Amino acid sequence: MTIPPVASGFALPPLTSPVRTLGAHTIDFSARIAVMAIVNRTPDSFFDRGRTFALDQAIDAALAATSAGADLVDIGGVKFAPGAEVSAADELDRVLPVVEGVAAQSDVVISIDTFRPEVAEACIGAGASVVNDTTGLQNPALAELAASTGATLVITHSLARPRTAYVAPRYDDVVQSVVAFLRERVDLAMSLGLDETQIIIDPGHDLNKNTRHSLEITRRFDEIARIGLPAIAAVSNKDFVGEALGAGRDDRVDGSLAAATACALLGARIVRMHDVARSVQAMRMTETILGLREPQHLRHNMTDENA
Repeated sequence: MTIPPVASGFALPPLTSPVRTLGAHTIDFSARIAVMAIVNRTPDSFFDRGRTFALDQAIDAALAATSAGADLVDIGGVKFAPGAEVSAADELDRVLPVVEGVAAQSDVVISIDTFRPEVAEACIGAGASVVNDTTGLQNPALAELAASTGATLVITHSLARPRTAYVAPRYDDVVQSVVAFLRERVDLAMSLGLDETQIIIDPGHDLNKNTRHSLEITRRFDEIARIGLPAIAAVSNKDFVGEALGAGRDDRVDGSLAAATACALLGARIVRMHDVARSVQAMRMTETILGLREPQHLRHNMTDENA
C-alpha cells in the first residue's frame, strides 16, 4: 500500500539551491537533514578534552562516525575559544594527516574547520571539500580559495577576532543581527567569485553569544533559514544546552538532540553533532515527521487483525 505524501504543519523555508555537490556526494537539502560529525585533533577542545588528539584516534573517530551514518566529518585542529597560540604549521601538522587518512579509506564528505587559507588549501588538496570558517569570513582569502578550488564554504556568525575574547555580548535583536551579518558576508563571498551553490551558513550558537542569545536563535531558526541557503545548527554539548538544563559537560546529549531537532523543524539542513548514531536516528525521524521521507516499514494496524 502506498501512502501519499502528507503536508507537514512545519512550513520549511525554501532553499534557493537545495541540491549540492560535496566531494563525491550529491545531497538534496530539500529532502535531507545531514549530520556533520565533529573530530577535534586538539588537546583542549571544550568537550572532547583531547580524546581524539592522537592521530590514530582522530582517524578512527572519523571513520566510526562515517559508519554510524555521518554525511560530513568536520576536522579541526584549533579550538574556537581563546587559548595558547597554535601556529599555522602546527595546525596543519594536526589536521592534514587526519584528512589524508580519512580520504584514503572513505569517500565521506570531509570538512576542515579552520580560519587560515593556507591550512584550508592544503587540506582541500588532500581530499577536503568543505571549509568551515567559524570566524565569519574575517579573512576574505578563504572565499577566494573556495572559488578557485570549487570547495564549499561555511560562513558563520561570530564577531571577535580569531581566538580572542568577546566579553558580555549585547544585541538589540540577536536574530536580526545574525541575519544581517550573514547576508552581508554572503554578498562579500559572492563578490569574490563564490557561487551561492558553494555557500552554507551557520548562526553560530554560543559564538560570542550568551545562553539567552543561543536559545533565541534556536526558537527563531526559521528566520536564519529564510536566507535561502542550507543552514547548520551547531548545538552539540554547548554551554547554552548545559546552562538551560543545569547539566554538566558529559550530560548534555539529550538536550543537544532536542535543540538540534527544534532547529531542523524550523529549517536547519545540517546538524553538527558529537553523538553521530543518535543524531542520525533523530534526523531520520525528523525527516519522516516533516514528510520528507517514507517510514521504513508500514505494519502496525495495517491488516484486518490487530498487531
